[in-house]
Formats: sequence, C-alpha cells, structure tokens
Amino acid sequence: MINQRVGRSQRLAWLEGIRILAVVMLLLYYAQMGFTGSAYTPQPTGLDSNMRHLATAMSTFPKQGALPYFLSLPSWFGFQFVDVFVLISGFSLVLSLKEKPLNVGIFLKRRLAQVLFPFWAVAWLSFPLLWAIAMAFKTAFPNPWYVFAGISFPLVYDYNGKMLMATSGSWWFVSLIFSFAILFPFLWQLLQRWGAANLVIVCVLLTLGYRAIAVYILGGHPSYVIWDTPAGWQPFALFLSKLGTFVIGISVGNSYLKDEGPVYWGSPHALTIGAVVYIAGFICQFYTWGWIFADLLLSIGLSLGCMVMCRILAGQRQIASFFIAMGGYSYTFFLMHGLVVDRILQLVVQGDATRYAVMLPIMIGSTLILAVLTVYTSPLIQRIALGLLRDVDYVLTTSPSLQRRFKEPQVGDEVCYRSEAGWIVLKVEKLLDEQEFFLCQVSDGRRSLWVNEDDLKPARKHFR
Repeated sequence: MINQRVGRSQRLAWLEGIRILAVVMLLLYYAQMGFTGSAYTPQPTGLDSNMRHLATAMSTFPKQGALPYFLSLPSWFGFQFVDVFVLISGFSLVLSLKEKPLNVGIFLKRRLAQVLFPFWAVAWLSFPLLWAIAMAFKTAFPNPWYVFAGISFPLVYDYNGKMLMATSGSWWFVSLIFSFAILFPFLWQLLQRWGAANLVIVCVLLTLGYRAIAVYILGGHPSYVIWDTPAGWQPFALFLSKLGTFVIGISVGNSYLKDEGPVYWGSPHALTIGAVVYIAGFICQFYTWGWIFADLLLSIGLSLGCMVMCRILAGQRQIASFFIAMGGYSYTFFLMHGLVVDRILQLVVQGDATRYAVMLPIMIGSTLILAVLTVYTSPLIQRIALGLLRDVDYVLTTSPSLQRRFKEPQVGDEVCYRSEAGWIVLKVEKLLDEQEFFLCQVSDGRRSLWVNEDDLKPARKHFR
C-alpha cells in the first residue's frame, strides 16, 4: 500500500527525528557502558547464552526508578544506531543535491566543511576546557600527540579514528563520515551509470565479502563486541564494512526523489518488513557467521521502524517543528556526548547508582546546550581562522594584488552566490591588514552565511 503523499517539510521533520533519536540512544549506550564497565556486549556464543548474560547484567543493574531501568534495556543495544546514521547519511546526501547535477568540487567543499568545521569547533573549544578540568580536579588529560591529532584532523588521519578516541570514544566515527563524504561523488556517478539496483547489489556483495574476510581471515570482530580476536575491531572500522548500508541509503534517497521506494510505504507494511529484518539482524549479532550480516540487517530494520515512529510523531505540527529545530544540532550533539558523559561519570556519578539515574537527563540536556553553543560559535571560529590565513597570505605575498572584479560590496546589494540568485548582502567586513578583500554576510531569507567576496556575482547590476 502506498502511503498518502505528505509535504516535503514533514518528511524532513521525521528524518530529523531519526537523527535526534539516534544521538540520544548513542549517548545512553555510551553512558551505560561507562557506568557498568561494559557489563554486557553481544558475544558470539548463541542467542540463548546472550539472553542469559543480558538477564544477569539487567539483574545487577541498580533499579533506581522505573524510567532508568526501562531505558537500560534498549540502551545495551544503542550501538545499532551507528548503522542507522550511516544509512540516513547516504539518504541525506542525495537530498542535498536538490535534484541538480552533481558538481564534485562544490559538493566536496561544502560537505567536508559540514563535517570538519563543527568537529574543529568542538575540538578547539573542548581541549582548553578539558585542560582546565584536569588541572582543577587532578584528572587525566589526553596525551599532547592525541590533542594535536584532534585539532589538526584530518592532517593526522587514521582510518579507524583510534587517535581521536583517546579524547572521546565516539570520535572514531568521524573518520568513517569523512571517508563516505569523499566516496559519495564516485558512488553517485556509478548509480547514474549502473542504475540503483545494480549498484546496491555490487556494494552489498562487496560489503558481505569483506566482512567474511574480516571475520575468518583477518581475525576481526564488530566494534561493539568485546571478544579476543587477533585483529580486534580494526577491520570493521574500515568503510568497506558499512559500504552496503551507505549505498542502500543512497538508493532509497534516489527513489524518494522519484516519489517511490520505502519512504512511501504504508506504516503497517514498513513496520512489518522492518520488524522481520531487525529480528534477523538481532539474532545474527550472537554468532560469528552472523557478524557478516548483522549490521546491514539491523540498519535496515531499525531505520524502517524509526521512520514509522517518527513519521507518526511528525504528523503533529509542534513535534515536527521540534524535530526540525533540534535536528540541526544532532551532529554536534554526537561530537559532544562522549566528552560530557565521561566527565560527569568521573566527577559527579563516581559509581553511585542514584546519582547516575539523576544525571542521565542532565547528561542529555548538558550535551544539547553545549551543542547549541558550539553551533553558534562555529561560524566565528571559521571566520577567525580564515581571516588569519588570509592575513598571513596578504603579508607574505610578493605578487601584485589582483584587481577585484567588482566595486566594493555594500549592505543591501542583491547578489548571486555560487550562481544561485536571491541572496542579499547583510553585512560586510574588511579583513585585517588586507585592504582589498572583504567577507560578506549574505542571506536568502532562510539562512545567512559568511562568504568570500570572490564567491559572489552581482544580480541584475554591479555592486554600488
């Protein structure tokens, strides 16, 4: 049954709802693993053994109120939302093209900026705070080499994010996001040449084949498993282990633009298929052979279930507005949550069950507040960094200054930004030491950006 067509804004609302749910569940998982010392993780010992192990972990988990105890059960499996992130990332990148031809240079510049600038903002702002906390409370501070790896990423790059994990355990995912951002243009070109079905088949088979090699030849195990294997979780940190999931997201996004595919399934149909696929993936977690298929199945099943739930919730205007408003902070929330949880567990909770139950909502709220502050601070950091680089370039350059294409931009000028009309100059700033270069704040009525004057062209008439 085809679902009734709904407005594009509502569809985006439920997508943002999935992002919000994913980052909150990852925070709860991270907190629970930290508080309990990883009392339970899936083991390749079979379903029955794992259920007994889980029951033991649940029985020893402090019963400090109904809500914390209820949340503790799904939180043991919160790691599954990493794969949901991978799938909806592929979906979202297709939407970001706005049904226009892909310009690889512009796409990579925009996408890498979306990945790196928030990360740099979090890293550059957090390290001074971490140092101050370490000095005040006599706690450990990351090794300077790992600090340098964080503030200079991806200059110091390792595919598994191990150096970033020394600061925050969740930062390993940034390397994976970075890899898929670079891969997307190539995959999109293949989709146009091969078709979505062929691309999905090839990439899923490639992923399953690689995961089989990772398990049986390389001696690895999934990142969420604590198990003694020769290579540990390293083989599963490579993008190949999740390539199929990412490409499925791209394919679903491509179908969505054509008003077809799983997004338009009716709720009963999507929920039924999602439940069956999820159960299969859930069982696969507990067997060595199942590690080959588990992440792919879990991402599909869980994404369908979350889509149904968030689509229903987004039918309420207030909730839809909340999803859209908060969804923009989900990536920064993800980057912040490990830093916040680690410090609260170490400095406040200190192994006390009552304090842990009380601090769970505070962890979520504190992370959100810091994420919002970081999002609003990030453009300032970006402007300062770019300004310093251009000032240095201006001081050191020995060649004559190039003649600017237009006269000095003025507030109120109508301009085209990257060949897109409808932008108006809101503010103009002249950089220090550089008399012939301007940064302009422009707006299209929905958002405002600080941009290089060279990225602007006059609309209808030249700058005054």
